[in-house]
Amino acid sequence: MSLRATKIVATLGPASSDPALLEKMIRAGVNVVRLNFSHGKAQDHIDRARLVREAASRAGREVGIMADLQGPKIRVGKFADNKVQLETGQKFVLDASRTEPGDINGVGLDYKELPRDVKAGDVLLLNDGLIVMQVEAVRGEAVHAVVTMGGELSNNKGINKKGGGLTAPALTAKDMDDIKTAMSFQADYVAVSFPQNATDMEMARQLCNVAAAEFRHKPHLIAKIERAEAIPRLEEILRASDGIMVARGDLAIEVGNAAVPALQKRMIKMARELDKTVITATHMMESMITNPVPTRAEVSDVANAVLDGTDAVMTSAETAAGKFPLETVIEMANICAAAEAAELVELDSDFTGKTFARIDQSIAMGALFTAYHLGAKAIVALTESGSTALWMSRHRINIPIYALTPKVATQRKMTLYRNVRPLLMDMGQDRDTLLAEAEKHLKARGIVKTGDIYAITCGEPIGSPGGTNMLRICQVS
Repeated sequence: MSLRATKIVATLGPASSDPALLEKMIRAGVNVVRLNFSHGKAQDHIDRARLVREAASRAGREVGIMADLQGPKIRVGKFADNKVQLETGQKFVLDASRTEPGDINGVGLDYKELPRDVKAGDVLLLNDGLIVMQVEAVRGEAVHAVVTMGGELSNNKGINKKGGGLTAPALTAKDMDDIKTAMSFQADYVAVSFPQNATDMEMARQLCNVAAAEFRHKPHLIAKIERAEAIPRLEEILRASDGIMVARGDLAIEVGNAAVPALQKRMIKMARELDKTVITATHMMESMITNPVPTRAEVSDVANAVLDGTDAVMTSAETAAGKFPLETVIEMANICAAAEAAELVELDSDFTGKTFARIDQSIAMGALFTAYHLGAKAIVALTESGSTALWMSRHRINIPIYALTPKVATQRKMTLYRNVRPLLMDMGQDRDTLLAEAEKHLKARGIVKTGDIYAITCGEPIGSPGGTNMLRICQVS
């Protein structure tokens, strides 16, 4: 079993939908598979979810499934010739009332609210910031602009406003339907696009819980931080979510490329402090869409996210549509492992001046502290809900955490937690039998051998969620 702590989220697409290839990718290190709801129909996602579960079963691994919602379509309409070449200095009209295809002078809008969201002087960035326009005037439904940086503009390209300020709601009617689809196959994570505040995440959670109630399922929610407005509200969004995604593409367009690296570090730090998970995404291994090896800059980018403490690094087009999906995963896993080997562990300073109000949290911290100072081979958490393993995983420690749970849903959620290896184990026994079984589990997998020390936490009575109240230090006989 790989001892890599950082998890890999891989986006599934045409390039990675072959069952044999997907199985190889899971064996190579994919922990969570992302289904991108911006593409495909409901049945496509249902089929792909089944494909993932089957491939994971053949690989003998459990992987999580993340349903990534499309969010609002803030895009231009279509052009008569599919694209136009815009010159710097020319006038261009973005017209919400236009029904005919676009031309060199203007185009319709999928996002009809744009005329109410902008005013003269605002800067619009189209096609991921490759084309820049400045608004000169808004007349009725038409936004009159001048092109300040030209280029090719094709059908349905995205629009961002510099500095943020577009009012599109985070959840669209399509997203609400997609939540029902995702809950029909019990997606473990739902990623919400463009949330602006905690209310967006609370609404998404309500919709997910209602749609999943008949399956007795509750997914974890990931807030994708990609709007300028989300930055000042980061803490409230985090508290309303189970984790965040540092979605560097749209975020960079709104706040500027130069601001993103420092924001990434701040987001990862805040997520860990608030006991939330964090995924770093966008352009991580972009050159591997067409090349079998990454650039040195990409290697540094992935390694830096690992050193910042991210739970997971994510691929997008590299595995969804690229030529080298398997190679991308292998390279990413190697980079993560190498970066982790260079990590500085300063566990003691994590606990200085800290107080823990909860017994279960204190036990989790006690297990980390003791295992670290005794040089234990493993930390074992018997957990129903996964929260003990989550708390442990918020601290840097080079000892692997094995989370044993009787619930498949908990096991799948824990696939995203840094340094946590979730395993399924029946817990319908008394405490002593259970602890002996746990040790047998570890020995059978070669995790511990005679003479090794490990720490184990559990709750009494056995099987009550949130009841971790016991820490035992064991030496394998």
